[in-house]
Amino acid sequence: MDTLKAEKRDMSTKAKKLRREGYIPGNVFGREITGSIPVKMEKLEAERILKSKRKGSQILLDIDGQKMNVLIKDLNYNSMKSQYEEIDFQALVSTEKVHSVAEVSVVNHEKVQHGIVQVVLEEIAYKALPSALVEKVEIDVSEMKPGDAVKVGDLPIAAAQNVDLITNRDAIVVLVSEPHAAEEDTSSDTSSESASE
Repeated sequence: MDTLKAEKRDMSTKAKKLRREGYIPGNVFGREITGSIPVKMEKLEAERILKSKRKGSQILLDIDGQKMNVLIKDLNYNSMKSQYEEIDFQALVSTEKVHSVAEVSVVNHEKVQHGIVQVVLEEIAYKALPSALVEKVEIDVSEMKPGDAVKVGDLPIAAAQNVDLITNRDAIVVLVSEPHAAEEDTSSDTSSESASE
């Protein structure tokens, strides 16, 4: 499991100052923590972890030498500045189910020849024990044809033990729709329009 180093932070230091100094502030909360633990992480180290981990991922957080099994609960990303501004974590308890999300990943969409692949849901919400957490749900669409759809209930996460779905089982995750005739005829339409002008 990936480990991210963190330090307890002094709340008298403003978050803006920490960011200028190359840190990302955050908080750790959980059933066995009173209030929350304010932390700071080195920006480069945190960004390295976040290349492969995302909201809903499980990592080890090393706070001043004390390792804690945590869930990345919330990522505050500033798209204007292209940087993470805060990362919040939930400390996991082995016997307690936690709310999380699994990322939907679609593979082989280039193999769908006659149809348009539409990803309707980008993540699936659920509750699970730490040992049953699911980071990613992969959907292979290579055999799908126009009119086909994959629902939440069709996925392995729906049958997994110790996982309680929050997203509706009947919700469509991915569907393949018919290519619009208008899109195919655009070239002839534009030439006839220019001719009439």
